[in-house]
Amino acid sequence: MSRTRSEELEILFRISYAVRHAVRQSGASPNRAEIVAMGAAGSPTEELDRIAEAQVFACLEEESVDWNVLSEEAGFVDRGGARLLVVDPVDGSHNALRGFPMSTVSLALGRATLSDIDVGVVHNLDNGVTHWAQRGLGAFRDGHRLHSRKWEPRTELFCVNLGRHSTARAAHLAEKGRRVRSLGCASLELVMVAQGSADAYFFENDTEGRNLRVTDIAAAYLIVRESGGGVSDAAQHPIEAFALSLEQRTSVFAWGDPSFSAHAVSEGYL
Repeated sequence: MSRTRSEELEILFRISYAVRHAVRQSGASPNRAEIVAMGAAGSPTEELDRIAEAQVFACLEEESVDWNVLSEEAGFVDRGGARLLVVDPVDGSHNALRGFPMSTVSLALGRATLSDIDVGVVHNLDNGVTHWAQRGLGAFRDGHRLHSRKWEPRTELFCVNLGRHSTARAAHLAEKGRRVRSLGCASLELVMVAQGSADAYFFENDTEGRNLRVTDIAAAYLIVRESGGGVSDAAQHPIEAFALSLEQRTSVFAWGDPSFSAHAVSEGYL
């Protein structure tokens, strides 16, 4: 069945709301942090992830949607469709399990690469705020059009992945900001750039296997681009051709104002 992008967007909204409800209902369960399997991407699957992913598949059945699915937990699931739903059922799952209110469900529709993602939704599992975008039609937060922030020198706020495995380049960029945040949820930090709350987001770990999967960034990538910002890897190489599969990972540098990206390179921030 052929659907318009607006109809597809409405389906993604309904899936995201259902996932949030399921996650909130699981809040009292003592088993939500229990590891129940190893995900297709090689990471442990906690009960919370399983609950959220099961809700995604249940919604697809209820909506009579034949989209194929790429999920961090289940991997690629061929459901006979021409479209691919790229899912992170709980982005920031460590936050969610620790009670730190910074987690989302990320949903993006495309076919083969980041360049053909044309509908994306990032829904905050804690406060219900929804960011979304349709390719060529702009980015929005709860119905309000998003525009990335114009860069003002010496006022920068950066979101930077920091911790045991982050690189010296990440620490160096953090030193250049007036303020730095490290939220532990890539999709949420990317949409902070899209809505102008942050000037840039940077994620680079010390080994490729610790960098981000496409499930982490697919929806937010489109949202940043549609807000007027840009996204590359940490070395400023384009990532449009990044495949919609779990086999690769990437570092990420996202910015709201292209002039800041140029400044960061020329001044040796990265």
